[in-house]
Amino acid sequence: MRTAVVVGAGIGGLAAAGGLARSGWQVTLLERDDRVRPGRTALILWPNAVRALESLGIADGLAAIATPLPDTGIRRPDGQWLVQPRVGGTRLPVVVHSDDLQDALVAGLGDRVEIRTGVTVRSVRANPGDRPAVGDGRTTFEADVVVAADGIDSAVRQRLAPESTVVSSGCAAWRAVIPWYRAPSLPGDVPVRGETLGAGYRFVAASLGERGSAGASTRGGIYWVATAAGAPRPEPPATQLALLRRWFSSWHAPIGDLLAATEPDDLVQQEVRELRPLPRGYGFPAGTGGFVLLGDAAHAMPHHLGQGACLALEDAATLSSVLREVVPGQQAQAAVEAYSRLRRPRAVTVVRQTRRMSAVLQTRGRLALRARDAALGTISPRLMSSAATAAAAWKPPA
Repeated sequence: MRTAVVVGAGIGGLAAAGGLARSGWQVTLLERDDRVRPGRTALILWPNAVRALESLGIADGLAAIATPLPDTGIRRPDGQWLVQPRVGGTRLPVVVHSDDLQDALVAGLGDRVEIRTGVTVRSVRANPGDRPAVGDGRTTFEADVVVAADGIDSAVRQRLAPESTVVSSGCAAWRAVIPWYRAPSLPGDVPVRGETLGAGYRFVAASLGERGSAGASTRGGIYWVATAAGAPRPEPPATQLALLRRWFSSWHAPIGDLLAATEPDDLVQQEVRELRPLPRGYGFPAGTGGFVLLGDAAHAMPHHLGQGACLALEDAATLSSVLREVVPGQQAQAAVEAYSRLRRPRAVTVVRQTRRMSAVLQTRGRLALRARDAALGTISPRLMSSAATAAAAWKPPA
């Protein structure tokens, strides 16, 4: 029997566990929380993520839960266009509520996946002659392949790739979904889709489903993300929301209306962090197979290009592909190395693009802002086009 342990039951971990199980692997999925918790906001899935879901065999119901997200261009806080929306061209992303995507991933796990909650991995056994294993101080979990999908603070990565450290990206982000029954009414009930860029601040919004549609529920509404330079705020959510309303008070409509309709319980604050440098590899052969890094454990990056979850799904699809026909031993070790060869160059490319965009978005100072705004019409479309093309072009390995 081929066995795998997946550490972490987030989007990437669930996708990897389900993909391996459908390939005939017996999977133990370890989650540190007392249950597999749903997300509270939403995710943007670019075409690469959709292809990954298709490869994993769990994209059939995506159309029912996803909303197409056409290009929106970029505006200044006063509403003036910095970059006009494009018409046609590269396939564009969809937005989906995290709850809905998690439900689809959990439904696809099947009976070959055993979920163990309340397990915090504290030890890693990666000796050449032993089967790969992780432990929580009470129980040791052995398998042919161990998948580290335990996020940016991954205990497995810290053991296997200690050269990669977690650093601040210099900003914080707030996310929320305003359910339709509280969402502000807009002229003509036009769907909200837009991005606005200021001095160290950014606001992105998108309609999640359609108001009044048959499938509308508390999971539908208006999803927004606000980014501000600086450290996360220690105040309670109500105070954080008051600060956001003040920071964005002079920005064009409907940003003020969206923040006014948001309640403190809607708000999810996130310190934006990243890995520097990236791990030297994403696969570590050992024993009857080895260890692989997946998702934020492998390539945590700022959210500016919306590729974090997308790359995690790419990782899961690639892992499922390279392990599909292998048996434990030298074949599994070779597959672990193949996974690393396929994934690390891809991650390096996307992280480099994200860091370039991060520098553009975090411009501060009057003169620097004028120069950025003057150049943005040329720089941003080229950079975003490069990122969109790379996202659209990715395909799972045969």
